[in-house]
Amino acid sequence: MSKKQKEHTQKIIPHLWFDDQAEEAVNFYTSLFEDSAIGGLSRYGETGKEIHGQEAGTVMTVDFELAGFKMIALNGGPQFSFTPAISFYVTCETEAEVDELWEKLSEGGTPMMPLDKYDWSEKYGWVQDRYGLTWQISLGQLEDVHGQKIVPSLMFVDEEGQAEEAVNLYTSLFDDSSITGLLRYGPGEDQPEGSVMHAQFRLNDGEVFMAMDSSPDNADFTFNEAVSLMIHCKNQEEIDHFWRLSAVPEAEQCGWLKDPFGVSWQVVPVQLSDMLNDSDSERAERVTEAFLQMKKFDLEKLQEAYEGNK
Repeated sequence: MSKKQKEHTQKIIPHLWFDDQAEEAVNFYTSLFEDSAIGGLSRYGETGKEIHGQEAGTVMTVDFELAGFKMIALNGGPQFSFTPAISFYVTCETEAEVDELWEKLSEGGTPMMPLDKYDWSEKYGWVQDRYGLTWQISLGQLEDVHGQKIVPSLMFVDEEGQAEEAVNLYTSLFDDSSITGLLRYGPGEDQPEGSVMHAQFRLNDGEVFMAMDSSPDNADFTFNEAVSLMIHCKNQEEIDHFWRLSAVPEAEQCGWLKDPFGVSWQVVPVQLSDMLNDSDSERAERVTEAFLQMKKFDLEKLQEAYEGNK
């Protein structure tokens, strides 16, 4: 990862929903990549048990980094399972690295596209790992992805082709954003002419994402809450701004929303993590009770709950 990427504060953090294997999965993933680490860990409290169904004291979330890229794993129960709609594109600069990563991710998993030579890469494969998460492993140059080794890739299976519309929406909402590459399907190809074969874009001054349109035959590959994108907001103004992504009122709960394309986002104040992990358990419980009643987060009310004000 480049020096600029290192200095950049990652605003959008992929959030992975597991049944009860978050710790196990994080230990596995961090063993695969250099410059990886396991960070903070939070646990469930008594508050909200009737909603989340988890025993107090069990692990709720695990923060971790893969090749310097921040992610969060959640033990949320069996409600959601990963689909290939959001995968993680990994750029490897040597064949040996491709082979090693492919072998480890394939163990107990399912190849979706075999490791082979394709038009876009001398060596590429798409695999669903033992936990159901999908990875695209590709031989290439890190400079082509601006030094970001692991890139979230969004696949849109609507027959009209939604990738370009989604990319335009996302780049319009985040500051310092741009579309850095857009390759369309031509006449006579598998997908509708003009739809997006591959798009690469940057949000928030440097965070790289990819998008593509795919066949409606892959209708099972729909977005769901198993992979959401968490936006860390510094104030209520930012929370209000990014809440404009919401397009499904019934999906709004505890900072979660769904955008017009079905992608799940979490719009969360940066202060929330410290509140929930406070050594004073009563404070953390009050904050939890407060946010469980919210759809969009109200930072002032969360702060009042934290401080014990009525």
